[in-house]
Amino acid sequence: MKRIEAIIRKTKFDEVKQALHEEGIDFFTYWDARGVGTDLQGRIYRGVVYDTSVIERTMISFVVRDVNLDRSVKAILRAAYTGEVGDGRVFISTIDQSLRIRTGDEGDESLYDKETGK
Repeated sequence: MKRIEAIIRKTKFDEVKQALHEEGIDFFTYWDARGVGTDLQGRIYRGVVYDTSVIERTMISFVVRDVNLDRSVKAILRAAYTGEVGDGRVFISTIDQSLRIRTGDEGDESLYDKETGK
C-alpha cells in the first residue's frame, strides 16, 4: 500500500478530482495549504502587483493498493499539469498497515469494498 500526497494549484483541483474518480479513486482527503516557493518576485496583472512569495495550493492525500499506484499518479500528473512553474509536487510513501474500524478488515482489504470490488 502507498500513500500519495499531492500539492496542486487550487485552480486544478476539480480536474484532478475528476481524473481520480475516473481511475476509481473515490475517497481522498484534501485541504487548503500555503507554502513558499522559489519565485519571490511580485507579479503584475492589470496594473496591480501581487505578492507571489506565499503560494496558495490544495493538498490531496490518499492511500492506494499497489496495483492502483501508477494510474493514480498518472491521473494527478495529467490533470494538474500546466507546464508553468508552480504546478506542484507528488509524494509517495509506503504504508505498513491499514485497518478499517467498522469491519476490522486489514491490509489491502481495508481499502476497498469487497462487495463492489472498488
